[in-house]
Amino acid sequence: MPPKQSGDSAAYKQLKQDIAAGTIGRLYVFHGEEAYLRDYYLGQMKTKLVPAGLEEFNLHTVQGRDCDPKRLAQEIDALPMMSPRTMVLVYDYDLFKAPAGDKEALTALFADLPDYVCLVFIYDLIEYKPDARTKLAAALKQQGAAVKFTRQEQGDLVDWVRRRFRALDHDIDSELARYLIFLCGDLMNGLISEIGKIGSYASHRVVTRADIDAVATPQLDAVVFQMTDAIAAGNFDKAASVLGDLLHMGEPPIKLLSVLGRQLRQLYSARLALESRKGSGYVAQLWAMRSAYPAQKLTDAARRFDLNWCRMAVTEAAKADLTMKSVSGADGEELLIELLLKLANTKPKTGIA
Repeated sequence: MPPKQSGDSAAYKQLKQDIAAGTIGRLYVFHGEEAYLRDYYLGQMKTKLVPAGLEEFNLHTVQGRDCDPKRLAQEIDALPMMSPRTMVLVYDYDLFKAPAGDKEALTALFADLPDYVCLVFIYDLIEYKPDARTKLAAALKQQGAAVKFTRQEQGDLVDWVRRRFRALDHDIDSELARYLIFLCGDLMNGLISEIGKIGSYASHRVVTRADIDAVATPQLDAVVFQMTDAIAAGNFDKAASVLGDLLHMGEPPIKLLSVLGRQLRQLYSARLALESRKGSGYVAQLWAMRSAYPAQKLTDAARRFDLNWCRMAVTEAAKADLTMKSVSGADGEELLIELLLKLANTKPKTGIA
């Protein structure tokens, strides 16, 4: 089972209740960045509504580029075969960007959906942006529900990661689960593949950090954090190696500088928080972090830098960013290397609390 939905919106709660009770509605819009949860509940709905082996007759899929009210009406009018219900899944059709005539036709269609159909609009590659002023939005609200699937709270996600490892006959403690989430991101589909790799690699029942570091693919933010960590430890060779690897992988210098600049600003804010006797909770709130783990890592890192160094780092990153964006022919890789040299050659004061 997936972890509990963050915030548990009314629509999400109702969806879970309807699936459990077998009272699934006729019209839904599924959107949000947590695709794993969306696909999980779509699967639950298919199991409830479409008998196995009869999908060809009762499960209809339409891509957004092929969708219009006429095509949709044809799929809706297809009667169920040896099944009480049918499902019509529409992927990436932007309801609110449809022509005015199509919006009117869709509004009428939604008001007259047969009881046997379950129509689901799935926003996968495009963002759901409803226009509450329209009759179409009113019809969706009256006849159906828009369900948003959001990233999970870290506590629920940690429990889910540990259950996934147990399903592979491995154990991982909560702290390492948090490290994995920090390293690879908090979207569940991405974590599933990483958990599978680590589970296959680990030779013992208990997963270690070495197992994770050996095979997990880190997200960019985590890699750049390794670079700033290396600078803090005075290990310029490692910091340069990390930067070299990122450039070799084809990461655009402007993107790397953007991530590095944000992390240096976060580091500066964490140092300022320490100067004001504020902890990681303040940093997490300031940067709208979803969990305490990255905020604590940032605060721990800030203890190794003095305020002047942090101010210098933010200033130099801003200068490099301005040059990269405004000077014609500026060499992005060279600017990044020069920035790294400045950071490495300006030693932070030791003994900072």
